[in-house]
Amino acid sequence: MKSYHLRPGAGIDGLTVREHDVPEPAPGQVLVRVRATSLSLRELLVLDGDYPLPVLPDTIPGCAGAGEVVAIGAGVTRFGPGDRVAATVFPDWIDGPFAPAYAAQLGSSRDGMLTEYALVDERGLVRLPAHLSYEEAATLPLTAVTAWHALTGGRPVVAGETVLTLGTGGVSLFALQLAKVAGARVIATTSSPDKAERLRALGADEVVDYRVTPAWGEEVRRITGGRGVDRVVDIAGDLAQSLAATALGGEIAFVGHWLGTDAGSPSLSASAFFTAGAVLRPLAVGSRARFEALNRAVGTWGLRPSIHREFGFDEVPDALRYYRKGGFVGNVVIGHG
Repeated sequence: MKSYHLRPGAGIDGLTVREHDVPEPAPGQVLVRVRATSLSLRELLVLDGDYPLPVLPDTIPGCAGAGEVVAIGAGVTRFGPGDRVAATVFPDWIDGPFAPAYAAQLGSSRDGMLTEYALVDERGLVRLPAHLSYEEAATLPLTAVTAWHALTGGRPVVAGETVLTLGTGGVSLFALQLAKVAGARVIATTSSPDKAERLRALGADEVVDYRVTPAWGEEVRRITGGRGVDRVVDIAGDLAQSLAATALGGEIAFVGHWLGTDAGSPSLSASAFFTAGAVLRPLAVGSRARFEALNRAVGTWGLRPSIHREFGFDEVPDALRYYRKGGFVGNVVIGHG
């Protein structure tokens, strides 16, 4: 088998490929033949040495992947050979609020999914929605779970509410799709007419071009008749604009700069938050229980992720460079064969 290995801070050029024996699962472990992984900005931050959580040398990168169980260790009861599974990003976070004890993460402090075979604790796996391909399912563990957490982790979004999503990254596109099937009105921001059309095709009711309208928060409030939106899924960190767009008593689900782009908005005073009357809820991906709830929803609604482009397993460096350039709509996926 082959696997990629990282050198913290060395970037894409620091990746190496190694060939070694297929491992045997220990008690409680599951051996997964990885069929696909998906990329995110998180992977670039890990490689570049800009990630806020520990990154260990020689770790296999890639936190989001899906595959087939090929062997199980002693005592494993949740899965068997042939099961289609995905790994959770935080394998020790089963349920409840996040805590430091759950901070171990695939692809940074534990070996991840950019490998042909992965050993995963059975607690850190979930079954896939039956209608999804491995390539589609690989997009779920990071971006889709984050979007689901953003929409359901505080006060769950309900039909008739208005949700604002920012940009065309994976989290934002999943939030758009999930909010629409929940019956919400969705306003999205983007940077070009072409992307705006793609967002409308995915179900966006209104689209604001933030290059044409830098004060997009005020424009969103105008579109909503001065009321503002019930929820913002903020992946950029521009809290001043998000506050301007949010209704009194609304919520900003703050994914923030570690998965977004850090808009570098000016410091906000306590009085600005008090006056806005909005709830700011920082979040990081989600627990296994949230992943399982997401999969039930995806299966019930028949949702399909938006895939922009697929690369081969031997093209991972090229795929990461492509992802760094940006400008695309949808997920960039690695097919492992």
